[in-house]
Amino acid sequence: MAELNAIVEYANELLKINQFKDYCPNGLQVEGRAQVKKIISGVTACQALIDAATQEQADVLLVHHGYFWRSEDASITGIKLRRIKALLDNSLSLLAYHLPLDAHVELGNNVSLAARLGFQTEGVLTSELIGNYGSLAQPLDADGLASRISTALGREPLVIPAGPEKIQRIGWCTGAAQNYIDQAIRLELDAYISGEISEQTVHQAREAGIHYFAAGHHATERYGVQSLGEHLAQHFDVSHQFIDIDNPV
Repeated sequence: MAELNAIVEYANELLKINQFKDYCPNGLQVEGRAQVKKIISGVTACQALIDAATQEQADVLLVHHGYFWRSEDASITGIKLRRIKALLDNSLSLLAYHLPLDAHVELGNNVSLAARLGFQTEGVLTSELIGNYGSLAQPLDADGLASRISTALGREPLVIPAGPEKIQRIGWCTGAAQNYIDQAIRLELDAYISGEISEQTVHQAREAGIHYFAAGHHATERYGVQSLGEHLAQHFDVSHQFIDIDNPV
């Protein structure tokens, strides 16, 4: 058993949350019981994940996508009301880390994705330290890389095959990071992978001669929160379980 405050303070420092200008608060978003025996992690704090965490008698729900986003209505009504009420009724704490979890060099979404896909990381993609670039140990064509992504993530990517015949140098950033294709183009990479794609992304890829792979927002961001949950569980001697609420996006 561990103290909630100790877990929050440790995670905040580990992920260096004060170094990021984010779209939401990072850290403890909803406070539950003071003592923690079990952490449930997941990608997004949707109702289905809250219900599953409650069923598993969790004390902390650890997510990448929490609440109180900069552009959302501040009123606690409707879906938001039902979610927060479920947390409070069950004394379930909500702990959320967004950009700090994307960027962490050991536990983050991008380093975790690179390990899963067998990429050799060489540097960061943006000045905000979000995203990475590197290389493949052995070059692949677009079909070969698409097959590797599909096998590793369990989701077939949407592919814009617009680059060279063989892919060696590659950039990636999980989630809704399709606009970082600009950085990949400036670095003269052969391919860029993100979670989502926009209409204009297709034209950018074709005109710049770079392969683009949209591998799924949810699919690319399942691994950082699992790594963080396991790390916290080991450090504080509590239990941890990852619950994957399917999302095709």
